[in-house]
Amino acid sequence: MSAELLALALDVAHEASGLVAARRAEGVEVAGTKSSAVDIVTEADTASEQLIRRRILAARPADGFLGEEGSDIHGSSGVRWIADPIDGTVNFLYGLPQYAVSLAAEVSGEIVAGVVVNAATGVTYAARRGGGATRDGVPLRVRAAVPLGERLVLTGFNYEAHIREVQAAAAARLLPQVRDLRRLGACALDLCHIAEGAADGYVEEGVALWDHAAGALIAEEAGARSVRTVGRGGKPALVCAPRAGFEEFWALVTACGFLAEGTLIGE
Repeated sequence: MSAELLALALDVAHEASGLVAARRAEGVEVAGTKSSAVDIVTEADTASEQLIRRRILAARPADGFLGEEGSDIHGSSGVRWIADPIDGTVNFLYGLPQYAVSLAAEVSGEIVAGVVVNAATGVTYAARRGGGATRDGVPLRVRAAVPLGERLVLTGFNYEAHIREVQAAAAARLLPQVRDLRRLGACALDLCHIAEGAADGYVEEGVALWDHAAGALIAEEAGARSVRTVGRGGKPALVCAPRAGFEEFWALVTACGFLAEGTLIGE
């Protein structure tokens, strides 16, 4: 079943990314905000989610569907689709080429297929459970383990100011202990960068299921480990890194204050 679901996800995500690219060319306006004044929604976010939902449910009407922009449909098939119509909306607004359509299929609570398409470039990442991960059809593998001081770490910042203060303090403690930090602005693509060996670790508080459902599977199928946990500010967090050296990375980001005190791997 996962191969069939992946094929549908690829078709729909490519169609949605085409819509997103076309809307970017036409010019972008903020349509509203969510958790704060900087947590924006554009008309393209809504249009992309509507397209994805319509196409998925036309093909598989008994499936469930969860989307960032409000879709929450309960199905009867045991399959649920999880969509982020534009991951990296602020990048989309500014024209920075780091925004993506993310679409995952979940069967009985387990993510089994995922696609992330960079809508600015067309680069396509995909994976199915047990079937490996690819970038534009080419198999992916995480970067080999290196000492902590040589690791490039990706992170992000929440839209709420008090959480940002916690994250900034943790990032300041982490920075002297690693090669460098990058904040690229799209969780799904960050996880794909782990998968392709372009970074050594990722940690962020304030991510939702639609942010990482597809990207985490892609990273895992390329040799990474990802753990959903709780951040120091009390919001859901995700830690992802190659399996070799994951425990060292977890210990470091915990010590630096990214995660809730007393959090253990797997919690």
